[in-house]
Amino acid sequence: MKRYRSFLILPLAAVAILVWAYTVSGRQKSGSIRKQVLLQVMTASLNSGHYQPMNFNNDFSEKTYKLYLDRTDPGKKFFLASDVKQFEKYRDKIDEEVNDGTFEFFDLVNATVEKRIKECEGYYKDILAKSFDFTADENFETDPDKSVYPANSDELKEAWRKYLKYQVMVRVNDMTEQQEKAKEKKDTVTERSFAEMEEDARKKVLKSNDDLFKRLEKISYDDRLAAYLNTITNIYDPHTEYFPVKDKKNFDIMMSGQLEGIGAQLQEKDGFIKVSSIVPGSASWRQGQLKAGDIILKVAQGTGEPVDVMNMDIDDAVQLIRGKKGTEVRLTVKKVDGSTLVIPIIRDIVVIEETYAKSAILKTNKKIGYIHLPSFYADFDNPNGRFCAPDVKNELLKLEKENVEGVILDLRDNGGGSLQDVVKMVGLFIPKGPVVQVKQKQSAAKVLSDNDPSVVYDGPLVVMVNENSASASEIFAAAVQDYGRGVIIGSNTSFGKGTVQQFLNLDDYLLPQFDSLKPLGSVKLTIQKFYRISGGSTQLRGVTPDIILPDLLKYYKYGEKELEYPMQWDEIAPASYDKWKPYDLVSIRKKSEDRINNNPLFNLVDDEAKRLKQRSDNSLVTLNFAKYHDDRKKYEEDMKKYDAIDNEISGINLSNPQDDMADINSDTLKVRKNKDWLKSLKKDIYLYEASSVVSDMK
Repeated sequence: MKRYRSFLILPLAAVAILVWAYTVSGRQKSGSIRKQVLLQVMTASLNSGHYQPMNFNNDFSEKTYKLYLDRTDPGKKFFLASDVKQFEKYRDKIDEEVNDGTFEFFDLVNATVEKRIKECEGYYKDILAKSFDFTADENFETDPDKSVYPANSDELKEAWRKYLKYQVMVRVNDMTEQQEKAKEKKDTVTERSFAEMEEDARKKVLKSNDDLFKRLEKISYDDRLAAYLNTITNIYDPHTEYFPVKDKKNFDIMMSGQLEGIGAQLQEKDGFIKVSSIVPGSASWRQGQLKAGDIILKVAQGTGEPVDVMNMDIDDAVQLIRGKKGTEVRLTVKKVDGSTLVIPIIRDIVVIEETYAKSAILKTNKKIGYIHLPSFYADFDNPNGRFCAPDVKNELLKLEKENVEGVILDLRDNGGGSLQDVVKMVGLFIPKGPVVQVKQKQSAAKVLSDNDPSVVYDGPLVVMVNENSASASEIFAAAVQDYGRGVIIGSNTSFGKGTVQQFLNLDDYLLPQFDSLKPLGSVKLTIQKFYRISGGSTQLRGVTPDIILPDLLKYYKYGEKELEYPMQWDEIAPASYDKWKPYDLVSIRKKSEDRINNNPLFNLVDDEAKRLKQRSDNSLVTLNFAKYHDDRKKYEEDMKKYDAIDNEISGINLSNPQDDMADINSDTLKVRKNKDWLKSLKKDIYLYEASSVVSDMK
C-alpha cells in the first residue's frame, strides 16, 4: 500500500500546521488520507503543546496496545485468545504506525470486534430461547479483570451463557422479592410460578440485549477511530483527549450551562425519540404544543425536507434539533392520543439552571448561609453569559441581606472548570493576593493573583469537598486552606487533578488545500500544572481537609492516582502571601471529631463503607438461584439499618433567600424542584456537621 507522509511545522503560535504535499504514486481513498492527516496533525500538536511531550517508543506502544484492547472489549465478551494473539505482533509497533501514519493495528482490531459482535448476536438469541437450570452449582465472575479471554468459540458462547443467566437470575430475583413483599402486605397478588417469572425475565433480557446490539451496530468506523485516537491522547495523561465535533459541542454546553435549541429533554426508547420533559421558560415551553410523552418522528430545518428520526441514534437526532438562536425547526410528532402534528419552534437559548450556583439558609443555633456550586462554569463565547464568580458574589450578597453568621460553600462533586473564575472567586473572600501558581513546560511558574483589595464576605467560611472535587475546586480549597481563611471539611482527600487543559481546533492547523478534510475535531491537551501558593501541587495528592468525615468511598481506591498514566506530584517555591487571622483549628477539629465519634449516623456510614467494599471485592457470584436469593435477602436485611442515614435530620430548618422567592414562585415546576432540593439538604448529615463547624468558628 502506498504510504502518505507529511511534514509538520508546529509552534503553537503559528497560524497553521503546514501539511506539505503527500508524495503519491497511485491512488488512495480520501478516508484514508483524512485519518492519516488527522493522526499526524493531532500528534504534532500534542508533542508541541503538551506539558510533558511523549516519545513514540516501545513503552508508548505497549501502553496504547493494552489500553485500546481494554476499552474495545472491557468485559472480555467478544475477543478470543486467538484474536489477542494476532494483535500481539503490534504490541511494540504502534509507535512506528503513529510515526508513519498507518493504522494496521486499529483496522485489525476494528474488523475483529465487528466480526465477533455479529457472532455473539447469534449466541444470545439462541441461549435465551430456552430456560436456564438454576439448580446447578456454578458461578459467574462479575469482574472482567479477573477473567481471561475465551480460548475458542465454544468457550466464548459459554461465557455468554453464564453472563445471560446472571442477568436473568437478577431479574427473577427482583420479581420474586416484589411478589414476596406484596404477599407480606396482604396486597391482592396474582401469584406467578418460578417458571413464569423466568420466562418473563428471559424476554426482558432478550429485549435489553437487542437494544445493546442495535447500539453496537450504530457505532461507526469514525466512532471507533475517535476512540483509538483518544487512547493515544490518554497515554499523555488522563485529561488529554481527542474530541470529534459533536463531542466538543456537548463539552461546551456542559461548561456554559446553556445551549441553543428548543429546551426539550429527550430519551431514546424502542427506536423512538421521546420527549421526557420541557425546560421551563425555553422555546418549546413558550410555543406550548410540544409536551412530555410526545414522540418525535421527523425533524425539518424550517421549510426544508423533513428527516425521519425513527431508529436514529439519539445523539444524531439531537444534532438535527439543536441549532442557532432565531432559526426554525419543525418537529413532526406523534401525540399521546395517536394523532400527528407538525410543531414549528424558533430556537432560543436554553438555560440549564441546575448547573448554576444557588443558595439557602440553614437555621440551627445560628443562621448560616449555604451556597451550592456544581461546577466552575463560564460562557467563554459570550461576555454577557453566565460565569460562576459573579454568580457566587450575588449569592453572597443575598445571604448578607439575610444577616447570616457564617457561610458554607459546597464544592462536593464539583469537577472544576474555569481557572479565571476560581481566581476571582477566591478574591471574594480575601484582600488582594496570590491564589494559585501556574507553570508551563520549561518556564518559570506564574502567580495568578486577585488584585481587588475589596472583600465581599469576611465572616466564618467552611468549604465542603469530597473525592469528586477536582481541578478548580481544589485550587479554591487549597487557597482557602493556605491562607487560613476558612476550614475545609470532607473526605480523606479531594480528587487530585492539578493540571490545566486547553482546546485546539485541529482545523486551524491545516493549509487551504486540505479544507475538504475538515472538520477534524479538537484536542484538549494539558498545557500547564498548577501549584498551591504554599508550593506543593494538588496533582495526585489533592487537598487533605482540615476535618475528615467518614464516607462511602473511604475504603476504595479512587481519584487521579487511580487513573491510567497520570502526571506526577512535585513542588515549587512558595509564593509570598499574608495569612488570614487564624482560627483555632485544633479546638474546632477536636469538637468536630467528638461529634462525629458520638454520632450514630456517621458510625453507620463508616460501617456501610466497609461492607460495600467487602461485597465489591467478592466478585464471584453463584448462579444457583436459591443460594443467590438467600444471599440477597440476608444482604437486604442487613442493609436496612443504614436507611437511617437518609432520614431527615431534626433540629435543622432550611429556607431560601427572600430575593429568590419571586422567581421560584413564578413557576409550579420551579416550586416543586426547590422543595425537593431543600428536602434533600435536610437529610444531609455532612451539611449538618459543616454547620456545626461554622458555629465553632470564632
